[in-house]
Formats: sequence, structure tokens, C-alpha cells
Amino acid sequence: MNRPSMTSSINRMGSSSSTSLEAKKKKVVVLGGDGFCGWPTSLYLSDQGHDIIIVDNLSRRNIDNELGCDSLTPIASPAERVRAWEEVSGKKIKFVNLDVAKDYAELVELFKTEKPDTVVHFAEQRAAPYSMKSSKGKRYTVDNNVPGTNNLCCAIVDADRDIHVVHLGTMGVYGYGTSGGEIPEGYIDVTLPGGRESNILHPAYPGSVYHATKCLDAIMFQFYQKNDQLRITDLHQGIVWGTNTPQTIRDERLINRFDYDGDYGTVLNRFLMQGAMGVPLTVYGTGGQTRAFIHVSDTAKCIEIAINNPPKKGERVEIFNQIAETRRVRDIAGMVAERTGVEMKMVPNPRQEAAENELDVSNRKFCNLGLTPLTLDEGLFDEVTEVVQKYKHRCDPKMILPASFWNKARADECQKKMPKVEDITKDFGKSKVKNP
Repeated sequence: MNRPSMTSSINRMGSSSSTSLEAKKKKVVVLGGDGFCGWPTSLYLSDQGHDIIIVDNLSRRNIDNELGCDSLTPIASPAERVRAWEEVSGKKIKFVNLDVAKDYAELVELFKTEKPDTVVHFAEQRAAPYSMKSSKGKRYTVDNNVPGTNNLCCAIVDADRDIHVVHLGTMGVYGYGTSGGEIPEGYIDVTLPGGRESNILHPAYPGSVYHATKCLDAIMFQFYQKNDQLRITDLHQGIVWGTNTPQTIRDERLINRFDYDGDYGTVLNRFLMQGAMGVPLTVYGTGGQTRAFIHVSDTAKCIEIAINNPPKKGERVEIFNQIAETRRVRDIAGMVAERTGVEMKMVPNPRQEAAENELDVSNRKFCNLGLTPLTLDEGLFDEVTEVVQKYKHRCDPKMILPASFWNKARADECQKKMPKVEDITKDFGKSKVKNP
């Protein structure tokens, strides 16, 4: 079977066709713009004509050093990245090294000086496993995420600017238990005692310290909207997969990061990496967890749709469910196993979660605003597979198995039943995938 090249697969992603209430080009500050979602989003927004300023404290790169596991792809320095983008696009992106959670005065001054129309907030520790790895990981996740969001809101008030906040949240704020029906977009209709009907913020049900910080973000946003009339859009995003976008493939120096380890590697990217390397797909528990997914290129498109369709001053926090589709983990593993010829290996689940769950999610708002989301298909699988094949010499097979456990009971079970890494990786590098 002839399959498209990585370039042709990515180019099928096309460009944004969003319906815009405010379609003018804007000045956008992207907090966390050096990260897995922030970098391709920054390039996409720049490519669409927006004036982009990236703010990042490079903490994710520092965590690579802490964990002893680099991105599978060799990512260039921020200075080299923005220089390469200007060379290939003719567009400038400014980079500011600033810690949103600590450098408050500098953040206020940035808003006063640059006068952005929008701030996109990616600047949070994003991995649930890392947030459960140890007391250090738990405390860092809270100390970074919660003060960062509060500082952002305070800085907008102190700068006295009407800045629209677009925040990347997570579907995990809703929890992953059986919902008994479709999860609405942020707010849910309820009947209060006495038969009183109301529409309230959906109850929070976090499954990790990371998810708990996103729930706290949501409450913080409700307060600042009510108290200071901040204009805020909160995006509850599914699990991101894929690596490159039409912008990041234009130069080797623009390549996006690819995490494959047990802490930061998202489930589908881990499966695709394992399959490409001839390693059994490590499925946690029964694989009956149903999750929401979105391709990284659609993340960027959704951000622009949100930027172009802000709530009016005084309107409540706008909430979108930023997903393309929901799939059961074992079904996704089955797709990758069939594609790559490797087996699935059920391993003890390091997480404290239901073994099986249903997940029905509304994503009508983005679709009504023009998004045609990419769904899982082999053409886009090829893009990830080609990336893995090109950089497989950078992979450390010891990092494949989970290294973070939700509690002592999960750690004890995993210690007793988890296969040895040498058994899992004995066929490492013996890929059965045919060249596209």
C-alpha cells in the first residue's frame, strides 16, 4: 500500500477556515510558547499574520535534565528557533525569558509596554504523571501553575489593559468516571432544591495534582471575570498527539518536541513510538479508559478560533471542549498494533482510576465556528512513525515504562507485576513497519 510522505500527510492539515467575529490580526503574547503545544501554536498564529511574542522560562527543558530524558527530536534553542522562523517566513517572533509564576513586575511591564490584544496561557506544568511522581513534583506543579494563573489575571488588572485571556485547560477537569450522558461545554443545567433551574459550572473531579490545578484555574477565572470583568476563554483540551505541523516542517530547526517517556509522552505518541521501534505497546490496566484526542495542528487552529471569537466584556467565562474524537485506549493500541505488527502488552496501571469508562463529549462550539477536526488515520500515523525512524538513535529504551505512581498501593502492585524493562525492550529497534 502506498502511503503519503510526512510532508504530504501534514500538508493535508490545510489552513484555518474559522468563522471570526473579530478576524483582524492581533498582537498575541503566548505564555509557554516554547513547549509542545505552545511552539507550533506560536508559529501557526504568526503564519496567519498575528504579531507574536513568546514568553517562557524554559522549565520544560530543565525537567528534561531532571528526568534524564531528552525530546526524541533535537529541539533548537529559542533564539535559533525564532531566527529560523524569520528566515523561512519573513515574520519576526519576539522571545522573552520570564517566569510567569515569579516575575510579576516584569509581567505587568510587558503588558503595559507591548499592549497585547490577547494572552494565550500555556505556561503550566502539563504532565499528570510528573505531578504525581513525588512530593517535589506535586509541590512544583501547584507552585508553578496556580500562582502563574493568578499572576496573569492580576497583571492584566494592574496593567489596566483590556486583554483577552485564552487558557489551555484539560478535559480532565470533568473527571473520567462514567458520566451517564454527554459532557457539556463547561456549564451544566441543574435543578436546585425547590425545583429551581440553573446553569452552573460543571462540577470538578480531578484525577491528579495537575488536573487539580486546572480545576483551580477554572475557579480563579470565574472570580476574575465576575470581579474585574476580564474576558476569558478556557479550553478543555483532550490528549494531544502528532508532532509536526505545516509550519514546523519548513526547517529542521523548527521541529517540535516529541516526548516518549512514561511521564510526558502522551499515550498515542508513546504507542506510535513503541510500534515503530518494535517494542510491545504498554497498555495500562485493561486499556478500557476512554479518552478524548486532538492532533497538535488542531490545537493551534482552535487557539486562533478562540482568539478571533472572544467573549464581550462582562460576559461569563467562555468554555470550549477542544477535542476531535473519543477513543478507548485498547482500541487505539489495536490500531497501532495492526499497523506496526507489534503486540500489545497489558501492564499494571500506575494511575488511580476506573479500569473502564465511557466518555461522550460535546464539541459543537468549535465545529460551529468552522473547525473540521482531524481524526485518527494511518496517513497521520505515518508522520509520527517517520519522525521516530529518523531520530530513533536518540531514544533511551529505559524510559518507556511508567516511573510515576499515584499512591503506594499502585506503586506496590506495579513493583510486583510490572515486566522488566529488558524484557519489554529485547526487540528494540527491530521495527516491522514498512517504509512509507
